[in-house]
Amino acid sequence: MEPPDWPERRDVFKLCSDALSLQEVVEAARSPKCGAVSVFLGTTREDVVNGRKVIGLEYQAYESMVQSELSKLSRVIRERWPHVMHICLHHRLGWVSVGEASVIVAVSAPHRRDSEEAVQFCVTQLKALVPIWKKEVFEGGQCRWNENSECGWSQNHRSKTRTKTETKDQDQTQDHTQP
Repeated sequence: MEPPDWPERRDVFKLCSDALSLQEVVEAARSPKCGAVSVFLGTTREDVVNGRKVIGLEYQAYESMVQSELSKLSRVIRERWPHVMHICLHHRLGWVSVGEASVIVAVSAPHRRDSEEAVQFCVTQLKALVPIWKKEVFEGGQCRWNENSECGWSQNHRSKTRTKTETKDQDQTQDHTQP
């Protein structure tokens, strides 16, 4: 099936320090020509790392490069799934408490298979390629930069042979005052 000629296709990328709106992202991705809007909502989970309770995450980004990488990613998505209509991705920067949304991705397409696959691919590539970093903040004010094991420059990505003990020994903690 030939991809439709849809001049009104759009990509919406937003980095912000405010709470994310699921409704805003879904509305940006919706189209009357599409029967599916697939969504990924990533939240800060309650976790314990090496005996320390996570109270939140702090995100930083190389913002101009993020926009460039997201534009490249949308082109790849449209090449692989030519029936995708709209792509919307909002990502938080700064402090994100446990339970709050840190990223929302929505993709619309005439049928669910394209939108579901495109959302999954988008999230995987976002984590692997886009320069957004997160710092885990623990009770007591300690923190550590969290290496994303999916990114290409990650030591863990290059070598899956690291042990839990080695990873624990590589934790770098510092004092951190919660915002």
